[in-house]
Amino acid sequence: MMSTLQEIEAAIRQLPEDDLAALRTWFAEFDAAAWDRQFERDVAEGRLDALAEEALRDAQEGRCTDL
Repeated sequence: MMSTLQEIEAAIRQLPEDDLAALRTWFAEFDAAAWDRQFERDVAEGRLDALAEEALRDAQEGRCTDL
């Protein structure tokens, strides 16, 4: 079992191109899922409430542009 970041990095450097491409795809999906979980925790814990309120206030006061 790989126990250090340095060992993982060394193993990645030795991967054939196809395996490296597969790792990139897997990691992008893994990282996105982790980000989504963190975002959901932040929302549930109210950490984004102030930003949401500011955005709503800006929209109500006409300081936003429709996309």
